[in-house]
Amino acid sequence: MSVTKAWDWSKNTDTHWLKPCIEIPYLAEKWQAQGFKEFLDLGCGLGRHSIYMAKHGFSVSSVDLSEYGVEHLKEWAQRENLIINAAVSNMLTLPFKDNSFDCIMAYNVIYHTDTKGFLAAIDEIKRVLKSGGELFLTLISKGTYGFSTMKDKSRIVDENTILIDEYEAGDNIPHFHADIDDIKKIFSDDWTFEIFPVEQCEYNVEKPEFFSKHWIILLKKK
Repeated sequence: MSVTKAWDWSKNTDTHWLKPCIEIPYLAEKWQAQGFKEFLDLGCGLGRHSIYMAKHGFSVSSVDLSEYGVEHLKEWAQRENLIINAAVSNMLTLPFKDNSFDCIMAYNVIYHTDTKGFLAAIDEIKRVLKSGGELFLTLISKGTYGFSTMKDKSRIVDENTILIDEYEAGDNIPHFHADIDDIKKIFSDDWTFEIFPVEQCEYNVEKPEFFSKHWIILLKKK
């Protein structure tokens, strides 16, 4: 399959997606201390992390499959007098030369595909990331309610992937899931764990049984 599909950010009314995640101040300080400069926001959405990193002195490139999201970021950067190289791009074919970046962030992005697509996205990240560079990413855990309870065989794509309906992107969107053994296998050869994977659980306040688990991972390319 290896399907990827743009989020329809024009439907968004939640200001949450305009605020940087809680991890990014740590990442900015850590990467500055290491002398990192070239930063890629892979799947930038509306641009919240791109703007933050540009304000903190990084040379920022940003890509997203959503034309609306990229235009929103460009307009935001212009208002803030920031220079950001933003472009519409599929994560499976990034428009950058080999070894272009010191650090890459992929926040709630590269699991929106099947296993084949996920591995292709990781290969593209490896290609554009410098040796010794770092990757911060989030993955959906196989312990998430929707994956662990899926019975509809028509929605099971492969052993790691199920189809989920997303209001912002449409129906039957593939979502790749991973457990700790998958993570160790996928990142065993070309990566070292700068921070070992941490599993974070999010609950639906009204229906706490419908929980979502995500892996929070920081990796260094060998």
